[in-house]
Amino acid sequence: MATEVKKISETLLDLERSLNERWSTGDCHGYLDNYHEDISYFDPVVEKILVGRKSVVEHLLKIYKNPHIVRNEYLDPHLIVSEGGDLAVLSYNLNTFVASQAGGEQPLRAWNSTEVYRLVDGQWRIVHSNWALTKSLAVATAS
Repeated sequence: MATEVKKISETLLDLERSLNERWSTGDCHGYLDNYHEDISYFDPVVEKILVGRKSVVEHLLKIYKNPHIVRNEYLDPHLIVSEGGDLAVLSYNLNTFVASQAGGEQPLRAWNSTEVYRLVDGQWRIVHSNWALTKSLAVATAS
């Protein structure tokens, strides 16, 4: 099982990076095409959960603009795989950077990301997605 989990981990990390790199350079359809029909989605700009591929895609297409991200940092990835090997929870921190006017790069945003993948007909599909800004509160609180 350990070898299978390692293989799944590498596959999903590569897949997530490829979807996010497309998003970063102006092609949001990598993610949109991967979403399962029954996806649930949390976005920091909406107050309620979005349910269903159609509503998630409509929402994202309304707000998506090419972010022109020049670099991403994927930090502390953590993967939990079900015993059956057909469901996996991938969590990581993502720092995004855009070009600065001085010719270098500057931070854009820092995210906490959780993607739940399910193996459907031999393909890993996102069935739940949660994107949260890492510094969304001015004061740390648990309530």
